[in-house]
Amino acid sequence: MKIKILSDSTCDLGEVLLKRYDITLVPLSVIMDGKDYKDGVTISPAEIFAHVAAGGDLCSTSAVSIGEYADIFAQYTNDYDGVIHINIGSGFSTCYQSACLAAEEFPNVRVIDSKNLSTGQGLVVLKACELAETCDDLDILADTLRSFTEKVEASFLVDKLDYLVKGGRCSSAAALGANLLSLKPCIEVKDGKMAVGKKYRGNYAKCLASYVKERLADREDIDRTHLFVTKTEISEESYQGVMDAVHTYGGFESVYETTAGCTISCHCGPGTLGVLFIRK
Repeated sequence: MKIKILSDSTCDLGEVLLKRYDITLVPLSVIMDGKDYKDGVTISPAEIFAHVAAGGDLCSTSAVSIGEYADIFAQYTNDYDGVIHINIGSGFSTCYQSACLAAEEFPNVRVIDSKNLSTGQGLVVLKACELAETCDDLDILADTLRSFTEKVEASFLVDKLDYLVKGGRCSSAAALGANLLSLKPCIEVKDGKMAVGKKYRGNYAKCLASYVKERLADREDIDRTHLFVTKTEISEESYQGVMDAVHTYGGFESVYETTAGCTISCHCGPGTLGVLFIRK
């Protein structure tokens, strides 16, 4: 079968992987000063950070509409035997529901709830590309991907809580306490939702190195085929410490270094980094 793989722009895979596997993205909207921009097309994370740093309000994101999904699906359903679209997790956005409604008009489109975001979602997209090469049954492929989503381990370490406070996802009191104690919270994706995990204390670069070690070292339950190191703006010192820890404790066949897109950037801000991979 000839299968086309689509995904929301939130998968954060980067141009190299998108081109390698011919993945087409459907951009979410970013709202800045009341204007609508397309994620990764007409706005970038750097522009979001610059806007907020200059005193502007925090940007927000909005889901892709049913009509937009239908237009995208219509572009590929005639030229391909099947279309697989992988959404940002339904616990983070209404994109999945909209895509499902749009797909009702197309018998050869299957929609997958990644139950994740950023390159956690991207790992599901890469699995879809791998399986599509030998696929002879669209429904079996879709069911396999739905089961695969449970194996994704995604987490991020956040330097400061400023963006989470502005976005209403963290109280000012909690942020003040975290700043005073130099706490760096680990944000984990569990059961399709974000939750606060361990809180690291001290210099961000040292916290990142500890976070990576604890995520990767002495574990036998990790599939060490692919690892994503996904970040917003962080210092070179911090990033080098992360990569040193990845090479020391990782042992992955492929390590992809990617920049988080507008969705993670809007909600977590600069100073955010995660290691994302698959469990066995």
